[in-house]
Amino acid sequence: MITRPPEPREIQRDGLHGDRAHFLQVFLSQRSQMEALVSRRVGCRATAADLVQDLFLRFWRRPLVQVEELGTYLLRCAGNIAIDHLRSEGTRVRASEGLMVEPADGVGSEPQAALEAGNDLRHVEAALRALPERTRQIFLLNRIHGRKYAEIAKAMGLSQSAVEKHMMRALEACKASLREPEPRTPGKAK
Repeated sequence: MITRPPEPREIQRDGLHGDRAHFLQVFLSQRSQMEALVSRRVGCRATAADLVQDLFLRFWRRPLVQVEELGTYLLRCAGNIAIDHLRSEGTRVRASEGLMVEPADGVGSEPQAALEAGNDLRHVEAALRALPERTRQIFLLNRIHGRKYAEIAKAMGLSQSAVEKHMMRALEACKASLREPEPRTPGKAK
C-alpha cells in the first residue's frame, strides 16, 4: 500500500510541530521537483513517484539531520536515489541474463566458454565503471532500459548529438575491454 505524506493542513490538525513539521513542509514543497528529477533520470514517472515516496519514508523513520538547506539536500538525495535505482536495475538485468545463457553447441567446450564469458563480463563491467558518470548513465538508459537517444537527450537536457558521442565513447570502451593483447614473441621487437 502506497502511503502519502500528510497535507500541510493535516500537519496542523495532527499537532506535529518543530523539526518534523518543517521537514514535511520543505519535502512537500520540493516533491514535484524531486519527482521530475528522478523521472528524467529513470525514465518512468511511476517509478519516480515510488522512489520519492521511499525517500520520504527513509527520512521519516530516522532522526532528522540538521542541514543548512534542506530543500537542496532533498534534491541531491533524490538524484542519488535515482542513480542507485539505475545501478540496481542494471545489476538485476545482468543477473537475469546470466541465468538465461543458452547452451553452447560443443559439449566439451561449455566450461571454457562459461569461463571466457565470465572474464569478458568482468572486463566490460570494469570498463563501464571507469567511464564518466554521465556517459555510464546514458549507456545504461539506452542499453539496459531501452531508451532512445532522443528520449535520453530530452531527459538529460543534452543534444542528441551529445548523447550519440557519449554512447560511442561507452561502446568503444566496451570493445576495447574485450580486445586481447597481441601475443608477443620473445626476441622480436614490434
